[in-house]
Parts: sequence; structure tokens; C-alpha cells
Amino acid sequence: MSDVFVEVADTLVADFDLVDFLDNLTVRAASICDAMAVGILLADQHGDLQFIAASTEEAKLLELFQLQTSEGPCLDCFRTSEPVVNSDLRTALDRWPVFSPRAIEAGFASVHAIPMRLRNQVIGTLNIFGTESGDFDEADVRIVQALADVATIAILQARSVERAETLTEQLQGALNSRIVIEQAKGAITKLRGVTVDEAFALIRAYARKNQQRLVDVSLAVLNEPDTVSELVSRDKV
Repeated sequence: MSDVFVEVADTLVADFDLVDFLDNLTVRAASICDAMAVGILLADQHGDLQFIAASTEEAKLLELFQLQTSEGPCLDCFRTSEPVVNSDLRTALDRWPVFSPRAIEAGFASVHAIPMRLRNQVIGTLNIFGTESGDFDEADVRIVQALADVATIAILQARSVERAETLTEQLQGALNSRIVIEQAKGAITKLRGVTVDEAFALIRAYARKNQQRLVDVSLAVLNEPDTVSELVSRDKV
């Protein structure tokens, strides 16, 4: 946990990469919570939840499935502004008749969704998926809430948000970047013959090696592949 909070200091730099931070946070959160996967959904400028980050491709697909079907624990959390914890998917078929079977089929057994809040406004949810139906105690919930708070702090980047429009612009910018990154992942998957998760790892490694933002590298992959030949070439390892 201490390492995660230390990383928040990087949000103060001008070229801070929010999407990269949130992706890394989901991986760290999964490790801290001993979970199979972690995902983050954020509200767009219209107040609708959108996918922004996940520790695995499976978690991303499950998050998108919730959004497509308008059903699931993450949406309930966002709508009520209350945590959804200790939800055993095998006993939640009545509550989420469409979502639960799909989640179980994907190998998940439990889910916990924690609201990401700015004062009284919920701007998204941090969602934890497990392979077992073990309960979260109060200490576990506090840890996950702390992680959700860290994500919120990162989004605000220590800026003073005086108007709702400012926050909306920040969130929308991150969501737009996510779309570009997903497209680049698909392109790398085809060009390099790798999995989607491996494609993202390659993009992230290239971005960090060259001190570039994920979205800038992704734009290069899509629009100027010759400038990132090291990344797009199948012959490169």
C-alpha cells in the first residue's frame, strides 16, 4: 500500500499519464487484495459509466459486458453511491440474472465494487473480482476504499477542482485516451501475433523506455507506424 501512495506523487508532474497510472493501480490492487482481477469504470461527461482500466483482458471484457447490459455490481455501486461487497455470484442470480452467469463462466466467484468519490459526487467505481467467495471484513473494505481514493486523487492530479466542468473535462480526456490505446492494442495484436495483454505490455514498455505517454505511443502506432518500428515489427522481441 505504501508503494501505491508514493506513486501518487508522480501525478504532480506536467506529463503525468493518467491511463498508465490507473492501469498500474489495478494490477497493484489485485495483488494487495489477492484478487483475480481489478477494474475501474469512470463516468463520462454525460454521467454514464465507461471502461478506463483493468488488470486483465478478462476483467475488461466483464466490465464492458456490465455496461452493455446495464446490469451488475459496479453499476449498482455507482447508482446507489454505496459499496457492493461480499457478493457471491453463485447466489446472485436473482439480483443479476444476466451478469452473474457470464462472470461465473469467466472464472469469477465473487465481486466487490467500491465507489470513487469527490466530496459527494461519485465519479466512478473500483471493482474487485475473485475466484473464491471469501468475505471482505471491515479492514479489507477500508483498504479497497483507500485504493479507490488514490485513484480519485490521481484523476484530480492535485488540482483544485472549483467547477464541475473542470472535472468532467479531466475524466473525458482520460476516456478518450483509453479508446486510442485499445485501438493500438488491437493493431499490435495483429502486427506482432501476440495476445491483447501482451500487446499492452509492449506498448507500456515502449512508452516507459522512451519517456512517452501511452496515448502518444498509441497514436503513433495507428497513424505513424514507421516512427515506432521497434514496437510494430513482428521481428522485434
